[in-house]
Amino acid sequence: MADTAPLSTGTDGVEGGVGLTALLVAAARAIETHRPDSLAQDVYAEHFVLGAPASAHWPVRLDQAPDGDASPLWGRFARYFGLRTRVLDDFLLRSVRAAGARQVVLLGAGLDARAFRLDWPPDCVVFEIDRDGVLAFKHEVLTSVSAEPKATRVPVGVDLRADWAGALTAAGFDTTAPTVWLAEGLLFYLPHAAETALIDTVDRLSAPGSALAYEVKLEKDLMEYRDSPLYTSTRHQLGIDLLDLFSREPRPDSAARLTGRGWTASVHTPFDFTHRHGRGPLPEENDALAGNRWVFADRTQPA
Repeated sequence: MADTAPLSTGTDGVEGGVGLTALLVAAARAIETHRPDSLAQDVYAEHFVLGAPASAHWPVRLDQAPDGDASPLWGRFARYFGLRTRVLDDFLLRSVRAAGARQVVLLGAGLDARAFRLDWPPDCVVFEIDRDGVLAFKHEVLTSVSAEPKATRVPVGVDLRADWAGALTAAGFDTTAPTVWLAEGLLFYLPHAAETALIDTVDRLSAPGSALAYEVKLEKDLMEYRDSPLYTSTRHQLGIDLLDLFSREPRPDSAARLTGRGWTASVHTPFDFTHRHGRGPLPEENDALAGNRWVFADRTQPA
């Protein structure tokens, strides 16, 4: 592994619970970055992993992982995150380049380094919403490697259970301008009412020409997959019980909710993009990814 010592401060936001999953995604992005057939490049991801005591011993390259690509965790699951990163990278860049939006909002930004690694158009502003502890850890790591953003980056330290819309507008967000929204790896953890409230807020703040991408799980019973290789390997190797973190309430049909409010929406399985890119996870028995859906929506009409 790289010669990086864990940082001593600012890690409380990523050391447990949902925050720890941000480090899992960072490790997956690091592994993807070093693959010879990489779908996405994130040179900052391994610094996040190695900078937090909880994950400093995790692999950041596939050859450091027990069982390598055959590992359900560091092989298939990590490849899923690599594919997701690529697909959402493409969505963001397509939205700002083709549609002309210049505001991007990352909801529950975690350790997303897109403001630093994507080639944004001039005058693009990237708002990153997450808890103060997560943003402080991210700032410390990125400062330690002298990272420079490629767009105007505006961290917004607020819990999504609080008035994040007020904090966002106070940070300079323009409700009259088209916006590209991303909720990556977020809605899994929210109760039904919280997801609906978030979607309604995005709808309220979105001018025509805005776009949104988010990820959901549609299983009727998540516990049917408790003994799946993906969940058991994550639990046994990392001590992260994803099913204890996910909301088990029935999910709202947020895509239909948006469609009824002047958006167009399309819903895809991750496997659709595996076939498109020729790399990524394919369906398997007892598959914890079976209910995952990636949703893409465009606001074509005013509210």
